[in-house]
Amino acid sequence: MAGRLSLVLSVVWVAGSGLCWQLSSLHCSLYSSSACDCSFRPGLDALECDLARNLFGQHLAQELVVKTLRQFMETDYPSKPLVLSFHGWSGTGKTFLSSLLVKHLYRDGSRSPYVHHFSPVLNFPHAQNLKQYKENLKQWIQGNLTTCGRSMFVFEEMDKMHPGLIDVLVPFLGPSWVVIGSNYKKAIFIFISNSGGDDINRVALKFWRERRDREEIQLRDVESAIANTVISDHEHGFWQSEIIKQNLIDVIVPFLPLRPNHVRQCVRSELEQQDLAKEEDIVQSVADSLVYIPEDEKVFSSTGCKTVPSRINYYL
Repeated sequence: MAGRLSLVLSVVWVAGSGLCWQLSSLHCSLYSSSACDCSFRPGLDALECDLARNLFGQHLAQELVVKTLRQFMETDYPSKPLVLSFHGWSGTGKTFLSSLLVKHLYRDGSRSPYVHHFSPVLNFPHAQNLKQYKENLKQWIQGNLTTCGRSMFVFEEMDKMHPGLIDVLVPFLGPSWVVIGSNYKKAIFIFISNSGGDDINRVALKFWRERRDREEIQLRDVESAIANTVISDHEHGFWQSEIIKQNLIDVIVPFLPLRPNHVRQCVRSELEQQDLAKEEDIVQSVADSLVYIPEDEKVFSSTGCKTVPSRINYYL
């Protein structure tokens, strides 16, 4: 039955993205009405379609996120908020995946007033103001959770976050705290970090050298290495954090380094978004212009797909 459902979803996507959006509306109706509070319109079938079509080389991230979200959404009374931590090199799709979650979970997508982004550079730039940042962040989180228990909070560049700041979130992430006027346990918290990328890359390279399929890489192959890297980094936002000590992160989501074929997929996708012809000579030229590592083997793109849009303009 599961195989037939997967085939149907694939056919739906090929037939047109509009039908994927119909899946989004249908999915919301399958959950209790409370699941659709605050313009929260979970379309996990549509999300899965979008991931299959536009997130390249990340089977592990795709599987973990969709599975975890399904379990979370199907629980009327979750024991705690959903807490995800994305790890991997720049350009591998971490921020892109978070944007797809926003797109398919909230009716207004990125314009939703219930989705909140935090950047250490923009929101918490000065270390000397750490005490004030903590108070501001605590009030901001509590105020928004009181307004909407289905809020999403995305913390970018955790590897640049001031250590100690993020611990003000501890009361909101566990199972035993109550935020007045809100069922805060339905909220979603996402932490994005480049930390652990080197560990993930080492495992991916080992699989490649052993001629093993990258789809064989599982969370158990990289999870402990990522965790050890994060907790040993004195400059990481999770340094000596109670969030780590109390195991408040539900799933560590690794993003694998991208192979040349994934880069070519990124180029084709970008050309399509710009309504440009997907000419293979341009696709190959852009892919060939990137730097690949290790230098003698040229296995993975050092920047993932991050610089693809700017390079396309050069080759047009």
